[in-house]
Amino acid sequence: MLPAMSLTTHPATWTAERLLSQCDSKRQKRSGPGGQHRNKVETAVILTHRSTQLQGQASERRSQEQNRRVALFRLRINLALGFRTEANEDHPSQLWQQRCSAGRIAIRATHDDFPSLLAEVLNLVQAHGGDLRPVTEQLSVTSSQLIKFLKLESRAFQLLNQLRTTNQLTVLK
Repeated sequence: MLPAMSLTTHPATWTAERLLSQCDSKRQKRSGPGGQHRNKVETAVILTHRSTQLQGQASERRSQEQNRRVALFRLRINLALGFRTEANEDHPSQLWQQRCSAGRIAIRATHDDFPSLLAEVLNLVQAHGGDLRPVTEQLSVTSSQLIKFLKLESRAFQLLNQLRTTNQLTVLK
């Protein structure tokens, strides 16, 4: 994981245009399902965020534009997982407040808002050394809902447990 930086917003929350302006884009030919078109045309897309060197890539679609959208989403997830900004410990983001009601967070791991919310949670988890109690209090969500949310992306749950182990807290299941 890259060290925390004092950006005002996490790159996973940026608009597509802003994030793409900070990335190098590479197209490739890749073999696999999709027939002759896929084998002859550079439909695979690799996006590399310049300042972090984190990547998102996609090649499973026949369309370069579809692969670019998938690669951008994967880059956002990788940024949420691998890059920390200073946590806003005053109050949850407006996006979090919209998605959380009565202690429950409502989102799918494939939704465009998921990487932004994941970055927010992981920034707070990092700031509190893996202790979920202050995170749940700040986000007004139950611990079981927060754990369920983190399990939507298995690497996020692994990061949580690595941080808890480092800080001599019990590993969560």
